[in-house]
Amino acid sequence: MAKTVIQPRTALLREGVGVVKVSTWDVGSPEGQRAAVDAIGTAWLAREWPEAGPLAYSVYVGEDGRTLLHYSQWRDEGAHQAFFRQGRDERNAEIDAAVPGVRRVGIHAYERYRSMVTEGDDRLPGCVAVIEVDFDGADPGRLREWVDAVFAAFEVEPGAADGSLSAHFHVGVDGTRALNFAEWTDAASHLAMLNAPEDGEPSPAWQRVHTFPGLKGSRIRRYAPALGLSAGAQRGEEGAATTA
Repeated sequence: MAKTVIQPRTALLREGVGVVKVSTWDVGSPEGQRAAVDAIGTAWLAREWPEAGPLAYSVYVGEDGRTLLHYSQWRDEGAHQAFFRQGRDERNAEIDAAVPGVRRVGIHAYERYRSMVTEGDDRLPGCVAVIEVDFDGADPGRLREWVDAVFAAFEVEPGAADGSLSAHFHVGVDGTRALNFAEWTDAASHLAMLNAPEDGEPSPAWQRVHTFPGLKGSRIRRYAPALGLSAGAQRGEEGAATTA
């Protein structure tokens, strides 16, 4: 069995990931956020990494002072269902006993499709901006076309911003939504980008992104990294635990 270890940064380009689960908890207050992160860490670190479990699991605290975002990477949907049957309830029961009133708002399944990464920048993110984009029906191909349009727009008009570390575009398995999981050095850098004055009209490439057929709307929420977990060294192995 493998140890459960803390990883300093979510390996968003991890190989072998077939599906990503993104879910939200509402714990009501900053105190609830801190207590829930502590309870999650206690429940997972007290146990060996589950064989029927995620490849990695990370928790982020919402800037709103009440939510937690959970980002977990899985080999495939079957692995997630196996953990749901065998290992989830025991951990959640322990967390709920420590932090009564946790409200699990929802969970969505994604595939990471394309990523932009600032090469040579090894700074750890202090902020993650999560942009959810909704479409008016189930069409996985359209989601990929929209992400491709975003990349094409960046080629025409890069719009580089201080503090931007990476952007990881995901497409919903159900075909109705896309998600950009963007790492920043801090929230102030992301805010500065959002509030920067616009220099004239958007390019035709960016206009296509914003008026893409079927695009319904989008939401931006900011989070701070709180806890990252993954499998470490197998029991009995020599040397330090390793993370992906």
